[in-house]
Amino acid sequence: MRVARFYAPGDLRLEEAQEPNPGPEEVKIRVRQCSTCGTDVKIFNHGHHHLVPPRVIGHEIAGEVVEVGAEVTGWSPGDRVQVIAAVPCGQCYECTHGHMTVCPNQTSVGYHYDGGFAEFLVVPKAVLAVDGLNRIPDGVGFAEASVAEPLACVLNGQELAGVGEGDDVVVVGAGPIGCLHVRLARARGARRVFLVELNRARLDMSAAVVSPDAAICGSEVDAVDEVRKLTDGRGADVVITAAASGAAQEDALQMAARGGRISLFGGLPKDKPTITLDSNLVHYRELTVVGANGSSPQHNKQALELIATGQVPVSDLITHRLQLAELHDAIKLVSSGQAIKVTIAP
Repeated sequence: MRVARFYAPGDLRLEEAQEPNPGPEEVKIRVRQCSTCGTDVKIFNHGHHHLVPPRVIGHEIAGEVVEVGAEVTGWSPGDRVQVIAAVPCGQCYECTHGHMTVCPNQTSVGYHYDGGFAEFLVVPKAVLAVDGLNRIPDGVGFAEASVAEPLACVLNGQELAGVGEGDDVVVVGAGPIGCLHVRLARARGARRVFLVELNRARLDMSAAVVSPDAAICGSEVDAVDEVRKLTDGRGADVVITAAASGAAQEDALQMAARGGRISLFGGLPKDKPTITLDSNLVHYRELTVVGANGSSPQHNKQALELIATGQVPVSDLITHRLQLAELHDAIKLVSSGQAIKVTIAP
């Protein structure tokens, strides 16, 4: 079978590999679609501390069951499935107290286990143990189902930030995650959603698809000032930084209304993880600052349902549908910001 295997930064090889065989507690699937994301670009350029090469990467996976281990029940060949990426242990204090997203023993598909840029994938027993193999609802294509994983992460972030009815929401970053945040905020009842992005071309491309109430180009205007003008000086109820930018996180506090919530959704570079936070703003304006780390198996199920019901459309966010042989082109597209979502069909 064909796979894309990471060996070292800049060394991602398309090569032939032997088809894997599932163990008694595993399921083998034929990968139909695996979406790319910014993390794949980071892995390609820099590697990852959880990833020991060589490793087949790709973690936004949808496919169909082709073989079921002897001890596995509930699955049959032909079942259409989506696979979680972040795999909690299900046994620790955090997992048993409703905080699977911060499981200290978490493993990940495409990092600790071979991922979805391959024709076939064995779903590890650790995934099945936490109910992380999900049925794709009728009417949802494989490409759309592969977007459930990033949507699940977005859902986790908005739950933590309490996005809800009547909120004015600012999303900083017009990449695929930012677009999903705009769509989900509307589905959760936000009154208005504003999209902020430094890159004019990227902003125009994304805004044309997700239609925010205002599209603010931060390289042309003062984004903080624009948000204040749009909210009659009050600020936004929720500000979500869907960008790996310390400056965006600092600006988010300035954009937030009294009693507002700030989601530091995008992680910062490992060599510059700190920001200057005006704690008096947090103190006197009673702001809430929350993080967001991946998603739980349940979030993935909810994301599939949001897609299936049309509450969060994703098909039009897929701007490029490529083949595995074009994976290097896909990585360049994602890195350049010329695409919203790029899916790969092995």
